[in-house]
Amino acid sequence: MLVGGVASLLLQMLHPLAMAGVADHSAYREDPLGRLERTAMFVGTTSFRSTKEATAAIERVRRIHRVVTGIADDGTPYRADDPKLLEFVHNAEVSCFLAAYRRYGTVNLSAADEDDYLADMAKVALDLGALEVPRSVVELDRANEAVRSELRLTRSGSDARNFVMLGPLRAPHEMAAYSLVVAAGVGILPPWARRALKIPQVPLFDPLWVRPATRLLGRGIRFVVPPLPAQVAMVSPPSTATT
Repeated sequence: MLVGGVASLLLQMLHPLAMAGVADHSAYREDPLGRLERTAMFVGTTSFRSTKEATAAIERVRRIHRVVTGIADDGTPYRADDPKLLEFVHNAEVSCFLAAYRRYGTVNLSAADEDDYLADMAKVALDLGALEVPRSVVELDRANEAVRSELRLTRSGSDARNFVMLGPLRAPHEMAAYSLVVAAGVGILPPWARRALKIPQVPLFDPLWVRPATRLLGRGIRFVVPPLPAQVAMVSPPSTATT
């Protein structure tokens, strides 16, 4: 989730309208950890908690989206509840979460598992106001390819990229862990996205250092916060807002 989340943020910076909304309405510079916590809480609630809790979280986001409107630098109007914009953000998130799990997860997913994940997550995007959401890897790849011509790095996107790459933390041990997560997030971005973000790729840096270190960090996190016991997971309430 950490690695996929960072990659998703970087990928979303390439959409001029999504980035304009963040630049105009978000307090990510003043309260970066708070914004990250709220985003993580939304993802966790809509993924793992009850239908009632997921529905409430989605409704809170919908209320916020209704007032997030404005004009981008090129004069194009935007609104956060635009179905196409919601679809792009959703696709960026699930693409990056799936890519992170493929590389750093402990269980190999089958093609059916991956499609099931996308079908489950599509319910959240539809409840947020999206209209056309991929429910399979084939559909997701097709949607990501279709939107590429709209993506570019704006001045606001460049500022946000620099902020995320440098990080809000200053203690040495915090910076070490953060830098690793960011490097791992960059490593799962498609090559075209890294080029568009103007993030240089150091040959062999990712396979020789980032991947082993990130897997070690993941094992440490799983040791400190172990998965739910199987018997608890089996009786957990449904997790998606739409049933």
